[in-house]
Amino acid sequence: MLGLRSTLQGPGCTSRCQAPAPRRFSPSLVRRDVKSAVALPMPVHQMDETQRAELAAETGYRSIGKELPDDVTLSKIIKSMPPEVFEIDHSKSWRAVLISVCSFAASLYLISISPWYLLPFAWALSGTAFTGWFVIGHDCGHRSFHKNNLVEDIVGTLMLAPLIYPFEPWRIKHNHHHAHTNKLVEDTAWHPMTEDSLKNFEENKLVGNIFKVFLGTPLKLWASVGHWAIWHFDLSKYKPKEHPRVITSLAAVAAFALIALPALVYYTGWFGLVKYWLMPWLGYHFWMSTFTIIHHTAPHIPFKPAEEWNAAKAQLSGTVHCDFPGWVEFLTHDISWHVPHHVSTKIPWYNLRKATASLRQNWGEYMTECTFNWRVVKNVITHCHVYDKDVNYRPFDSAKEEPYLKFQRAVLPENM
Repeated sequence: MLGLRSTLQGPGCTSRCQAPAPRRFSPSLVRRDVKSAVALPMPVHQMDETQRAELAAETGYRSIGKELPDDVTLSKIIKSMPPEVFEIDHSKSWRAVLISVCSFAASLYLISISPWYLLPFAWALSGTAFTGWFVIGHDCGHRSFHKNNLVEDIVGTLMLAPLIYPFEPWRIKHNHHHAHTNKLVEDTAWHPMTEDSLKNFEENKLVGNIFKVFLGTPLKLWASVGHWAIWHFDLSKYKPKEHPRVITSLAAVAAFALIALPALVYYTGWFGLVKYWLMPWLGYHFWMSTFTIIHHTAPHIPFKPAEEWNAAKAQLSGTVHCDFPGWVEFLTHDISWHVPHHVSTKIPWYNLRKATASLRQNWGEYMTECTFNWRVVKNVITHCHVYDKDVNYRPFDSAKEEPYLKFQRAVLPENM
């Protein structure tokens, strides 16, 4: 594994050797070992600008920022943004609802008239439009949709119900993600496996193999299905005082599932359920998972244990800005302009671009950015698995290469 230790220790060197000063490296050094194609040669804070640029080019990023100084606080970053990015505009909020409802309705019509060989394209469009429903509910959950919280609760519940997503349980756990972004174990959206988890897998190989398949193959792009099932329907995961609102949201989801979905089966048959709901729902989960892993997973971005975690570094430098195709950003209401959303959840979706411009102007040297590409996705799927204190991540097969990962490294595209 071409990690920190192998780079800093020469032949015969022991763990007591002193690490030399940072040195220049070429991109070829970063990818010499197929088992750890994106292992860092040294931590980012030890790299100079040229080294970060080389690492960015090799791993699929447009830029990799330097480490944020320890004395920069999250409140300082928030105060650097113009006040207007926090302003709620009701007309823009309701316009988003209209766009999402109409685009999803249009996609369902397209599904209804498409021959079988065009259905995948219609499903891709409908899944993306369905994601827009989630983004509206998402703004409601962050209290950035409307100035009236009751309106937000109603709209959020209605927009998430067709996704079988209970609004209040999701809101509670999602806010926990924002409070603990990139904090090891605590982050409820995603965090790398730990050594303890791997030891548990040794005791239960069936469960371990299931997790490895979902987190070490392209199925990772649908891993939010597991997150949805595990986190949002278990009352024991919520405080007693939260139960009334959680139960209300669960009832709303149950009503949709028990009324709308059977009605869909009655009028269109079981294949109609698959055709008009399940496939768009899976399309939504593709974007849910893809956005999450690209925004919060990169070989150079560390997860930190609680005692080392820094809010400003996690939210600004630990969140990736990724440009997606314009039609995706339009239908998903710019959720991919994600860095300012993590700096402050009070910024409505329609102000994220202006907020990003402000962050670039004042803090751009500390930000990581990319355009969506398969090299980034491949690295996340085949390498970023297990927490490593020194080099952030190591793959499941760091000790001995696994055939299923070897095959993927050979065949998955990595074009920029």
